[in-house]
Amino acid sequence: MSDNSSKTKLRAERFVTASNSGVAALYTASDLKSPDMFAAGQGNPGEYPYTRGVHPTMYRSQFWTMRQYAGFATAEESNARYRYLLDHGQTGLSVAFDLPTQIGYDSDSDNAVGEVGKVGVAIDTLADMEILLKGIPLDKISTSMTINASAGVLLAMYIAVGEKQGISSDKLRGTIQNDILKEYIARGTYIFPPRPSMRLITDIFAFCKEKVPQWNTISISGYHIREAGSTAAEEVGFTLANGIAYVQAAVDAGLDVDDFAPRLSFFFNAFTDLLEEVGKFRAARRLWAKIMRERFGAKNPKSLMLRFHTQTAGSTLTAQQPDNNIVRVTVQALAAVLGGTQSLHTNSRDEALALPSEESARIALRTQQIIAHESGVAETVDPLAGSYYVEATTDRIEKEAAELIAKIDDLGGVVPAIEQGFIQASIQKSAYSYQQDIESGKRIIVGVNKFTVSEPPLKGLLRVSRTVEENQIQKLTQIKAARDNTRVQQALDSLQKAAESNANLMPYILEAVRAYGSVGEICNTLRKVFGEYKEHVVL
Repeated sequence: MSDNSSKTKLRAERFVTASNSGVAALYTASDLKSPDMFAAGQGNPGEYPYTRGVHPTMYRSQFWTMRQYAGFATAEESNARYRYLLDHGQTGLSVAFDLPTQIGYDSDSDNAVGEVGKVGVAIDTLADMEILLKGIPLDKISTSMTINASAGVLLAMYIAVGEKQGISSDKLRGTIQNDILKEYIARGTYIFPPRPSMRLITDIFAFCKEKVPQWNTISISGYHIREAGSTAAEEVGFTLANGIAYVQAAVDAGLDVDDFAPRLSFFFNAFTDLLEEVGKFRAARRLWAKIMRERFGAKNPKSLMLRFHTQTAGSTLTAQQPDNNIVRVTVQALAAVLGGTQSLHTNSRDEALALPSEESARIALRTQQIIAHESGVAETVDPLAGSYYVEATTDRIEKEAAELIAKIDDLGGVVPAIEQGFIQASIQKSAYSYQQDIESGKRIIVGVNKFTVSEPPLKGLLRVSRTVEENQIQKLTQIKAARDNTRVQQALDSLQKAAESNANLMPYILEAVRAYGSVGEICNTLRKVFGEYKEHVVL
């Protein structure tokens, strides 16, 4: 390098990733943990430890599932949106539920006032689920449901709708998020304390193994951990630590690891720092494979595979210059595809302002389709493998995540780590640092702290009508009047007795659902036995 070039003035902002990790000017083989990155199966997709992908051919055989997350207002309106997206090429459903449904309240509850149908669709009874899925063949479409504390109830409703369509439960395909630990850490839509919540999860594992074998019984979520402000390594470390807790709970409940582990799935965030995100996905696969083989003795190769859904980063969307969000989402979606995701949701440009409009939802779906059919990145498996930077980033994130898992082990596991505030404090520290960098100008957010303009408000925003809540309550009242209330009460009484014993609760929940017992009635029955979780404030 000449003297003149060595004195070149560098940019003012720091050279760091979105996770605040320093970036070198140049990466070489000396930066890799093992310069022979392709030794011992490391370089082959579909082989342990799956760094390069869980399938040998990846997208050359089949594109990722384009699964746009949607749901708002009533079951009728959400059904219309699902059918619109399917007509425009979406290949799987992803259901968003409103807050009352997520935390086990009916639309007529005092706790639901002002929230019915706002951030997702309102589901009170099986009648709503029947409308939500009307005209959608459940034996041909896989469905993901973002539901956690009340996951067993919504899964039971899905099974019951399948029965009414003449489809047996062993033909149903899909995923419930069912990840309660991250609710205590980062999101807050919990109902019961951790231990009975873990019982519900393992009951679902066991029930689905026998009755719904194609269902992914949990989607262990790093997405919300990242949205709360974690770094990439914290997203991987805390998510896989939660995964360890679920596997251990199932093993402790008497399940064989290879009986349920193949149906575990994960849910990650895709940030705008493209190359760091690719390394993150690769590191997560490799680390999980090692955990399952070395820690739990899993022997089925499918038990070792980290399969994951990705959603682009909602926290990066800006209300300022919302069309910029289309570009952000494109970069984030590329990171997910280059990192080997199994399914993908792309956020809409207007989500910092409102629920996605129909036009914005179509643009978000088209973003995936253009990446799939026009960009060329799906033509080969793990196209960035061999990049010194990507390989070094993969090594770094794996190491940092493993250290976090070891720290959680030292604290006694995830539940004690949550109770002691370790995980929450780590995320809060990272979030604060990131925000400080934005406010100081060290980190540029286009249209927010640089390249700003005055602009008119975005037109065509979707607003949920104030009549939704009133109409939903009226519908629920009619259902409760028309159903066999004796049958409902008997089902709820049986559920309560089962909760007081060690019985698997899913058959009892399913019977209450078939009788048109409501989400609130079922969850309140369990509240009588389990109580409610109250957040521990860590000062």
